[in-house]
Amino acid sequence: MAQNFAHGNYSHTQKQARKGGGRTPRDVARRALSQNFLVDRHAVHLVVKAAAPEGLVLEPGSGTGVLTLALAEAGARVVGYELDPRLAGRLAARTGDDSRIDVVRGDFTNARAPREPFAVVGNIPYSITSKIVDWCLRAPALTSATLLTQREYARKRAGDYGRWSLVTVESWPWFGWRLGDTIGRESFRPVPAVDSAILRIQRRPEPLVHGGRSYRELVELGFGGVGGSVRASLKARYRGVDAALAAAGVARDAVVGHVHPDQWITLWERLCR
Repeated sequence: MAQNFAHGNYSHTQKQARKGGGRTPRDVARRALSQNFLVDRHAVHLVVKAAAPEGLVLEPGSGTGVLTLALAEAGARVVGYELDPRLAGRLAARTGDDSRIDVVRGDFTNARAPREPFAVVGNIPYSITSKIVDWCLRAPALTSATLLTQREYARKRAGDYGRWSLVTVESWPWFGWRLGDTIGRESFRPVPAVDSAILRIQRRPEPLVHGGRSYRELVELGFGGVGGSVRASLKARYRGVDAALAAAGVARDAVVGHVHPDQWITLWERLCR
């Protein structure tokens, strides 16, 4: 299916659009659903390798099923969610006799998280990346999420720019974040404007803190931006901030984005325990 789309349907659609002076209904639907289908077999291999799937795997946006089938072949029990009724119907018909695969026509972000341990693996729509990540972080039984996202998003969340985001720091005691392989834009149809990358989010065997609420309050205050530095923000509520910053190796004038998540753990240990 993916190769047929890449080598035939896509070109035909583009010709129709040019001939008609505009986008076809299928083009409009693809844009509305933020659909960029993965067609490069090597890229699929890299995603599956990073995910190391076993047991139950939920896949947001199954699309043409190229990743769905690869995950099943690797030994996973896959539940694929696809919002596009045409694609969901085709994939369900194609995999109807495959006991390893179930296709759900619907929005992944509205799904109820399984109670048994499960992973999430997917080439996810760029437009709802944050929504899918938030869903994953809230799921109590999630073991890992291996997501193909915009490369810039993956780099920001994994600290690859030397700066750290609130969502990464706030979830750090429970989840590790790792930047994986870059997947070039030419691996997709239609070809997007930017490259993608594999983002791996993995639950830790044991949390790094045992006071989730107090840790989150500390981090949210620090990211609140009062006074322009972490020190100024934290001194508004906590005592002993200078000693805690010194213990964590954080400069007195450090801005919040430059504080490593592990340093936040030390700050919490000094200020909240």
